[in-house]
Amino acid sequence: MAKKERGSGVVATNRKARHDYLIEDTYEAGLVLTGTEVKSLREGRASLVDGYAFIEKGEAWLDAVHIPEYTEGTWNNHSPRRKRKLLLHKAQIVKISHKTKEGGYTLVPLQIYFTEGRAKVEIAVAKGKREYDKRQTLRERQDKREADRAISSRRHLGE
Repeated sequence: MAKKERGSGVVATNRKARHDYLIEDTYEAGLVLTGTEVKSLREGRASLVDGYAFIEKGEAWLDAVHIPEYTEGTWNNHSPRRKRKLLLHKAQIVKISHKTKEGGYTLVPLQIYFTEGRAKVEIAVAKGKREYDKRQTLRERQDKREADRAISSRRHLGE
């Protein structure tokens, strides 16, 4: 029997999602993948930029996530932007479905990673930020950075 990988290897992250959306809840979901998709992910090749998730007929789906074709693959290679099924508990699917039907909420993939040899995706129930919210977040981050810099320079002068 093959030895399973330990630890978690992050394959792809969606850094823009945290900038564009206000994250409410996060969930870890399994992915139903073909063999060539797993091999491509193990090479660290994936993009979550345009990806989104949705609930349809009581099942969770991940769409528009780009996993490029496996370079050593043959005629049975996968299509790069196909719809992929997410593995979640039924209660989680119902909870997510109610939240997204409220309005203003969407499902956004945050990262794809491996846990003990299995591909997982972290999805978030998120609400889109307005332009002024994005500016406010950037301003707060910049103010915090300046305050930390002032504290550290003060500490160095005191020594």
